[in-house]
This record gives sequence, structure tokens and C-alpha cells, in this order.
Amino acid sequence: MNASEMRIADQNICLVADEGKIIDELLPLEGARVLELGCGKAEKTRLIAQKAAVVLALEVDEIQLAKNRAIKELPNVSFEHGGAEKIPAADSSFDYVLMFKSLHHVQAELMDDAFSEIRRVLKPGGIAYISEPIYAGDFNEILRLFHDEKVVREAAFAAEVRAVSTRRLALVTQKFFLQPMHFESFSQFEEHVLKVTHTDHKLSPELFEEVRLKFNKHMTSDGANFSMPLRVDLLRKDGS
Repeated sequence: MNASEMRIADQNICLVADEGKIIDELLPLEGARVLELGCGKAEKTRLIAQKAAVVLALEVDEIQLAKNRAIKELPNVSFEHGGAEKIPAADSSFDYVLMFKSLHHVQAELMDDAFSEIRRVLKPGGIAYISEPIYAGDFNEILRLFHDEKVVREAAFAAEVRAVSTRRLALVTQKFFLQPMHFESFSQFEEHVLKVTHTDHKLSPELFEEVRLKFNKHMTSDGANFSMPLRVDLLRKDGS
């Protein structure tokens, strides 16, 4: 595949899967050296660490990083401060570089630098796994009330296309799927989405109520369920 064949979205996604299964399908992580950029709450880090030999998990949010460093049960993981545009690692030192819904959080003017850095730290033949949310679906309709990511998600995709078109990385494949999401209550949504430490969501009382009402339209006796459309782009470092 080449850059002209890349798609930012697929309107006919049928596959429903947890991203952990997608990772298992696409990446043979056993014994690998892995870099995770923007590890957040380390949810995916825990999955990766079950198979990878060594994991360097970077996070720019100092509050979340401090929490991650308190984790004791992941001896093969190092949690460090760093962003994708300036990776604190040696050249050609990783088999895989992973970004889970974090590329669009990189400043737009630094995204090209991020892909240069990803190429630099990947071993020849190494793979970058980049998953990004697609701007569609019921959950996105709630999110965009207070945090509209349309522009930054489009910027992230454009940066990927540039990385492929300039041959810094080669496109292996794209995969589209629906990630199930479940919230027991609006309070859980508030805690896990509105109160994240990496983004200061300042909602007026009126906007907060609008978000609550829209969320509660999806509440059932079993909580609120959503299917988030996601795109995975696999990119390979060719050459030396």
C-alpha cells in the first residue's frame, strides 16, 4: 500500500473487538523490545508487558507518570518522561513503537518530528503501530460537546500520510474495528473522561448538564454502552 491508498475512516466497519485482540493479531510481541508513546494510565502497557521482553513507556503528563512509577508488578517496564517528538532512546533500539490514541495529542507542528524520531529509534524492519479514534459514532457526539478533536485527528492522519509519502516509513496495512466501551454510570464517565489529568476540561454548569443529558440517553439498566470506531495503521522502517 502507498500513501494515496490510506484512508482516515471506513463507514462500513463490521469488526467488533477489544484492541488487545487486534494487537495479538498484528504484532508478535514475544521477546521484543517495545516503546510505548503516551502510555496514559498504563492500561495497554500491562498487556504489552505480558509478552515483550523490555518496555519503555513514555508519558508527558507528570501527574500520571508519578502514578505509573508507583506500579511495582511490571519489572520489565520502565516509565519515563518524554514525548514522541524527542524520544530519550538510542537509534535503532526498538522492534516496535506503539501509540494508542495518542498521536493526535502531539502538537501539530511537532508531528513530523515525531515520525522522524519513530523512524530513528526503530530497528531496520521494525514496526510502528498507531491506533487513532475515528471522528464518528455516539461516543464522539458526546465528546465533541466539550472537546472537539476533528482538527487534531485530521492533522495526525495527515502527518502519517506525509511520513509514508516521504518514505520515512512504509505502510504495511490499515485495520478498522469497533472498540466496545462500557460505563456503569455518568459518574464513571466523569471520572475517566472529564477529569483526566492530561487535559483540563473546563465545562460551564450549562455545558456539563448538556453533556450529562446526552450521555444519559444511552443509559440502560446495564449502564451505557458505546462502540468507538478505531483505525490502526501499521508502518515499517525499511532500510538502515
